[in-house]
Amino acid sequence: MKMTWKNQKKKLNKRCVSLFEDENPTHNSKEKVAVSHSDGDDDTMKLVESFQEQGNKLAEEGKYREALGKWESALLLMPDRAILHEQKAQILLELGETWKALKAATRATELEPSWDEAWVTLGRAQLNYGEPDSAIESLDRALAIKPDSTEARNDRQAALHHIQRRKQLQTSGLSMNQNRFAVVDKTESA
Repeated sequence: MKMTWKNQKKKLNKRCVSLFEDENPTHNSKEKVAVSHSDGDDDTMKLVESFQEQGNKLAEEGKYREALGKWESALLLMPDRAILHEQKAQILLELGETWKALKAATRATELEPSWDEAWVTLGRAQLNYGEPDSAIESLDRALAIKPDSTEARNDRQAALHHIQRRKQLQTSGLSMNQNRFAVVDKTESA
């Protein structure tokens, strides 16, 4: 089962991070240093929001690679913005890049552990990666934050179905890698 993109209209307030050349002579002059601003630089915030909106529009149009590029540009300017990591994870799932989606969704939950949508996206990434047990744990976290989340409940049911299917295959003696029927040469069976 492949989980797909859904538009995110929610905005999270995160601190702004700007990148600039380090003037300390003990470091390489081309090395970048991240500095946090509690109230944020207005120009940086506007640019990040612009990239995010452009990415949202492109994703809604099905232009996933282009949307990913916009969000990655925004993440260069503001790497601690959870919503960008979560949206990136959704697009990566849509593109079939499950491992990268798993990393992006994990980062979103690290940055905003009380955001249920980040946990749902992580659960979907884990499910697509073939880890339904981990997916259930993440979806349970989402349900603990927002108990009435229909998406989390539905995705949890899908993960439970995968676990039940795995158990059925194990008890029947078959594995996910084996076929039900084997073609053999008649001379071998005689």
